[in-house]
Amino acid sequence: QVQLVESGGGLVQAGGSLRLSCAAAGRTFTSYIMAWFRQAPGKEREIVARISKSGGSMYYTDSVKGRFTISRDNAKNTVYLQMNSLKAEDTAVYYCAADQRSVVVGRGYAYWGQGTPVTVSS
Repeated sequence: QVQLVESGGGLVQAGGSLRLSCAAAGRTFTSYIMAWFRQAPGKEREIVARISKSGGSMYYTDSVKGRFTISRDNAKNTVYLQMNSLKAEDTAVYYCAADQRSVVVGRGYAYWGQGTPVTVSS
């Protein structure tokens, strides 16, 4: 098992930046692909970005391409989401997720953090 704890959320003005962190405790961090999801009020949880076990491959949903960057520090057991040029529509609770499989469909990740709220004021 792995325990995930997110941090770094908060209130920011449109156009600003935030960096989210997700610290993992438990089994070998490099055994997990990592992802960030978000859920806005009244909407389904959606994937924002995903990073491979080695950190060599990343995926971004179209709405955040060019603005968000996912990265991982395997020595620190931490995955990050750098969010730049934030928009009001980025307001959501952001969740970190992990899975030992190399491919996960949709929201089928085995492990989830508790979420950290991000509010972007316009």
